[in-house]
Amino acid sequence: MGTDKRQRQKEGRQARIAAAEQARRKSDNRKRLFSAVGIAAAIILLIVGFAVFKKNDTKTVDTATSSSVGANTSTTAALESAAGKPCVATVDPLPAGAPAVDVVVGPAPTTLVTKDIKDGTGAVVAAGDTVTVNYIGVACSTGKIFDSSYKTGQPVTFPLAQVIPGWTKGIPGMKVGGVRLLGIPSDQAYGPRGDGRSIAPDEALWFVVEVTATTATPTTTTAAVATTP
Repeated sequence: MGTDKRQRQKEGRQARIAAAEQARRKSDNRKRLFSAVGIAAAIILLIVGFAVFKKNDTKTVDTATSSSVGANTSTTAALESAAGKPCVATVDPLPAGAPAVDVVVGPAPTTLVTKDIKDGTGAVVAAGDTVTVNYIGVACSTGKIFDSSYKTGQPVTFPLAQVIPGWTKGIPGMKVGGVRLLGIPSDQAYGPRGDGRSIAPDEALWFVVEVTATTATPTTTTAAVATTP
């Protein structure tokens, strides 16, 4: 009986040791599982956080780009119509050598205005001639100089049939060497479209034009439309 008792005690100890070992293994397995889950969760959080950051960063870039585009659009937006606005005196400094443009301050001209500042002594400009001129132009409603041959110091040459009506009608009759003031209503200038740059829609224009040469335009001339007034 004593031997059986000792055997049972031994078996009991072994069973308890085995149970303890099994419990330890289960505990280790749980720890490893929890550790793996924790690592996986951390990785997922990092991925999600990075995705959110990139999304927000993209929104920021898009917003900045939109703002920039908006700013650029505002600076290049179409000019407001000058219809009904009065003429004001020239506000810009004159280019070197340019004559003053004596804008008639007040209501914009509705018919073509011509006033000889200096009479020429050379050949008379005929309708349809090709002329060489120096000129300076001022916008009626702003008083700003929008164009001038004096900026480059070089006169320009063009057929009178290929410029705005105010020039086509306003320059014939001048003599070479003469200087004339032109007040041009908008419908004889660039009309309701303006020039897309510095001349507003429905803008009346004032010019001082000096004729330096004139010749008859050959009937075979196929020159492109002039970019000057």
